[in-house]
Amino acid sequence: MRLFNIKTEGKKKVSEASLRSGMEITMELQFATRMKDYEEGIFQVLNEKKEALLAQGRKVYNLSVGTPDFPPAQEVMDAVVKAAQDPENYKYSLKDLPALTDAVIGRYRRRYGVELMPDEIMSVYGSQEGITHVGFTLCDKGDVVLVPDPGYPIFGIGPSLAGAVLETYPLTEENGYVPDLEALSKAADRAKFMIVSYPMNPICKCAPEGFYERLVRWAAEHNLVLIHDNAYSDIIFDGRRGGSILAVPGAKEVCVEFFSLSKTYNYTGARMSFLVGNREIIAGFKKLRSQIDYGTFLPVQYGAIAALNGPEEPILRQCEEYQRRRDALCGGLRSVGWNVPDSEGTMFAWARIPEGFTDDVDFVMKLMEATGVLCTPGSSFGTLGKGHVRFALTLPVPVIGEAVEAVRKSGILF
Repeated sequence: MRLFNIKTEGKKKVSEASLRSGMEITMELQFATRMKDYEEGIFQVLNEKKEALLAQGRKVYNLSVGTPDFPPAQEVMDAVVKAAQDPENYKYSLKDLPALTDAVIGRYRRRYGVELMPDEIMSVYGSQEGITHVGFTLCDKGDVVLVPDPGYPIFGIGPSLAGAVLETYPLTEENGYVPDLEALSKAADRAKFMIVSYPMNPICKCAPEGFYERLVRWAAEHNLVLIHDNAYSDIIFDGRRGGSILAVPGAKEVCVEFFSLSKTYNYTGARMSFLVGNREIIAGFKKLRSQIDYGTFLPVQYGAIAALNGPEEPILRQCEEYQRRRDALCGGLRSVGWNVPDSEGTMFAWARIPEGFTDDVDFVMKLMEATGVLCTPGSSFGTLGKGHVRFALTLPVPVIGEAVEAVRKSGILF
């Protein structure tokens, strides 16, 4: 076996060993066409800029990446540690533990008033992985999928990997940041599924009263599957109460929902999420995933059981802290001249770039250089995200206050 030393540009003579042996081999490496659509992630670009500022001895306020800074509950970490000390738990798990399925059933019953059956539940390696692969279960090449604009990038990347044709639907202030269902009716007739998410990253809006009921009826009329990403229903502000689309009568006929432990329980790195709802879709997706993995690591499952069976009070207290951070950031920036509206939910805030700026990427770089404050360009989330930025509420209130003061002192807003 020869090891080839290949560059992606053109042809290249290969390994030194081959050259020493007098053999010369050339090879032109060709990547899949789809790779042209994937540029270097904006978070990598921002991280490089952050590292450059730190190397200069600058203070940096990283409000770009949505990784919770809260620890998991002690009982969750204890459950992982205990399970990790049992050698039997290092074997292939192959399926979800019955106690894990029961814990999901109990959480959905207590929290959302939704009754789930065991065959309506499956785990995935985080909602991002699940959204990436569920399209392979539902789509043939060329099938149409409806995705939001602005929207989280994987909403479009996942279906595109399955060969789907993406049709975006606009989320605008004029329409209350919900899809115009009447205008989408023709698209719905030719689409396989539609991705929705409330509270939504990045626009930080909650679904208005009665929206899910209208959406479920409309989807049934158009024989359209709904995929709801429900990552942030436990981070909602100002007395709102997050819910599940599956609480709508008849929703299980047309809908599946991703529920994540990442943000509610700060279990982010464990990659523990669930797809729940329509049992036929669950069965099909389980069949697909049986070909590409051997189940979730058992200590991770035991930690998830402890989380799901734990008390609600810490979750509510955490939400209150996120709201305090929201107030410090959004209210603070408004006080220094930047009209940043209050986030309704998620661990983010969303705003138009200040007057006098036209390009969100350029503004983010200038803000970072002038203040040390890192946020994410809205154009990373779709065409309609242009001219906006997203902040992550991942710093304590006093530090957010320092970031606001840095913006004020910089003079960048005036």
